[in-house]
Amino acid sequence: MPIVEVTLPDELLTEFEQLVDEEFVTEEQAVEELLSMGIDAYNVSVVDESTPGDDFMDGAENNLFDTASDPGGINDDRL
Repeated sequence: MPIVEVTLPDELLTEFEQLVDEEFVTEEQAVEELLSMGIDAYNVSVVDESTPGDDFMDGAENNLFDTASDPGGINDDRL
């Protein structure tokens, strides 16, 4: 199996370590599953251009992975 070295910012490393502790048995399992999920996210099927409604699907796919901000405003919710 190939060995890969990655440099992460401290904040991301802390989040990764917490995720490993909470969700995975080993760090290797976490890396493998998270990389697989990320690769699968980029392997979207091509939409047939002749199918009606493609504009909607193209727009939805383009917005699917926009994680720059909290779209739901979860931190702003008040009970």
